[in-house]
Amino acid sequence: MQTLKRYKWTWLLLLLAVIMAVYLAVQSFDFGGKKLPVIGQVQDFSLENVDGKQVSLADTEGKARLVYFFFTVCPDVCPITTFMLSQTQDLLVKDGSFGKDVEFVSISFDPKNDTREAIKAFADKFHADYNGWYFLRGDQEQVRKLAAESFKVMIYGTSKDDFAHANLIGLVDRNNNLRGLYDAGDTENVTPEFLARTVKKLARE
Repeated sequence: MQTLKRYKWTWLLLLLAVIMAVYLAVQSFDFGGKKLPVIGQVQDFSLENVDGKQVSLADTEGKARLVYFFFTVCPDVCPITTFMLSQTQDLLVKDGSFGKDVEFVSISFDPKNDTREAIKAFADKFHADYNGWYFLRGDQEQVRKLAAESFKVMIYGTSKDDFAHANLIGLVDRNNNLRGLYDAGDTENVTPEFLARTVKKLARE
């Protein structure tokens, strides 16, 4: 109870962010077969990949992308969502689109604990295919700003002990426009099959 009181405003702000994210997510579903709307533009970034190289937004242009913010010692949603993305990866690998037409970008917001080695160990648990899946890290405030301004993903707290964040997967087109936001907790609608189908359709636009 004391913990709830201590972080009361954090949780209230997170709740408001989730409500807004759910609204945007509903708008992202392609119910009528029409093109998905442009929600916003993804700002430029330069972050460190698990191989030690810097990866910029320009390095991922020309392909449809799924983008997810995480931290490796997350006790609940991050590993579950990363597993779902790995299942999506497997579907895309089977039809040859992964790494060719579609890429994934997972971005850590916990640089203190998430070294390149820690992130790679995390990614390897989910048999990530690094030919089409970037696992990036960088300055915490830079990542927090990128998440909030480009993906409407609010991240609260400054350490693994008090992080709170919206569990959303962003859909980005080849021109760096945000075209969808999907609540990874909505497992009835947001499935590996749905994500694979949606990102492939966007890649064909």
